[in-house]
Amino acid sequence: MIEPGILISYTIACALLVMVPGPSVTVIVANSLRHGAGAGLQNVFGTQLGLASMIAVLAAGLSAVIASMGWLFEILRLVGAAYLIWLGYKMWRSDGQLAEDARSPARNSFILQGFIVIWSNPKALLFFGAFIPQFVDPVHSPGAQTVILGSVFMAVATVGDSLYAFAAAGAGRFLTRTRIRIVERVSGSFLICGGLWLALTRRA
Repeated sequence: MIEPGILISYTIACALLVMVPGPSVTVIVANSLRHGAGAGLQNVFGTQLGLASMIAVLAAGLSAVIASMGWLFEILRLVGAAYLIWLGYKMWRSDGQLAEDARSPARNSFILQGFIVIWSNPKALLFFGAFIPQFVDPVHSPGAQTVILGSVFMAVATVGDSLYAFAAAGAGRFLTRTRIRIVERVSGSFLICGGLWLALTRRA
C-alpha cells in the first residue's frame, strides 16, 4: 500500500522530528527526574494516547473542520499552558519532598498529564494534518495509509520519549539528599518553561 522507499523516508523524517524536544518532552524529563522512569513512561503512554486520538481524527477526514476551529484550539492551548505552569509552581513549592513523593507517585496522574499536554499543543494536530498527507497516495485507501503512517510516528516517538525518560531518571538516581531541592527547582522550571512555550505559541 505504501512504497518501501516512501516509508523509509517518512520514518527518518519522524525520527528527526522526535529528536527536537517539545512541551511533552519537557514534562517527561521533569517527572522522570523527580519520580523516576516509571512516571516518565506513564507520561509517554498518555502522550501516545493523545497522538492515537489525533491520528484517528485525521484518518476520519476531519482535518478541514479542525483547521476552522481556531477558538477551541486557543482555549485548549491556554488551559494546557496554565496546567503546566501550575505543576511547575507546585514543584518549586515542594520544599525538598522529592524522595518522599517518589515512593508514592500514583497520587499524580502522569498518564493524564501526557494526554493533556499533547492536546494542549494544537499545532501538533495541525502539523499532522499537513505532514502525513505528503506521504499518502490519495487513490489507495488514504484513511488506512494515515493510520499506518500515524502508527509509525507513534512508534518512533515512543522510543525517543522513553529514552528521554530513562536518561533523566538515571541522572536523578545519582542525586544526594542535599541536591534534591535543586532538582525540584530545575524540574519545576522545565514545566513552567513548557507552559510558557505553549502560552506564547501562536497558530500559523
